[in-house]
Parts: sequence; C-alpha cells; structure tokens
Amino acid sequence: MSSEPEPISAASRQALEQELVDLRAERQAAAETLGVTDSAGDRADQADELQRVTDVARLDARINDVTLRLRQGAEAGPPSSDEVGVGSTVTLRFDGAGTQETFHIGVVANELDEGLVTSDSPLGEALLGHRVGDSVAYRTPSGQATAVIVAIGDVSGADS
Repeated sequence: MSSEPEPISAASRQALEQELVDLRAERQAAAETLGVTDSAGDRADQADELQRVTDVARLDARINDVTLRLRQGAEAGPPSSDEVGVGSTVTLRFDGAGTQETFHIGVVANELDEGLVTSDSPLGEALLGHRVGDSVAYRTPSGQATAVIVAIGDVSGADS
C-alpha cells in the first residue's frame, strides 16, 4: 500500500460502514459492563474485568482503523476506470471455466465484502496496473491460472 490515500469501491465502502455500525454497537455493549461486579470481587471478577477492558481496547482500535480507511477512501476520490488499482471493481473472464465474475480490489480483507480481493493476494497483485482486454496470470493452490479483464468499474453503475 502506498502512503497516498487509496480509493475504495462502493461495495467495500458499504461493507466497512456496516462493520463500523456493528463495532460501535458491540463496543457500547462491552463498555456498559465495565466496572459492574456482583459482590466484593474475587480474582475471577478481576480477570473478567480485565478481559472486558481488553475487548473494549480491541474494538476501539478496529473502529479507528475502519474510520481512517473510510476517510482515506473519501479523500482519494473514485477509483480509476482506465486501469486496475486499489478500489477498482473488475470483471474477469476465467479461461479454464469460461465464467465471468466481478471483484473489488481492496487493501484489507473484509468478511462483509464477499467480492473483495486484496491487492496483496496473488490475483490482486496480477491485476494491478492492467487494463480492459489484458490477460493476467496468477498462482492458485492448484497451480497457475489466467483470466482476462472484461471491464473495470461497476458494470451496474453503482460505483459512479
């Protein structure tokens, strides 16, 4: 990843925004339990409290990461539709199967964005800098594979 803010696809932005909502709700619930003990408190209570503090700190760190990524994506503006880069939405035709699939190129994997390919994965690295019509080769667990870039940009118009 470069030091410049990287664009973000509409699908990745939506997934990160949903993750942020979920993280904030989880953090709120965890924070409300801090300092709550039943009785005089024993070592188990202290350990539970320490775990809750650790959980809140972990959630705060992830909230900061997601917020920063969303801000950087907004600063970077829309992804290029000329060549594949971080934030691009790319439609590929896979040579072996003859099928087409659409992916979003991102920096950080996000389980809520099922179509996300990270820029440092074998497929992501192979795609970066290429244009429509280019064929790319990349490694898979079962060997080399190739795909042709059919389109760059959201083919449904949602990325506009």
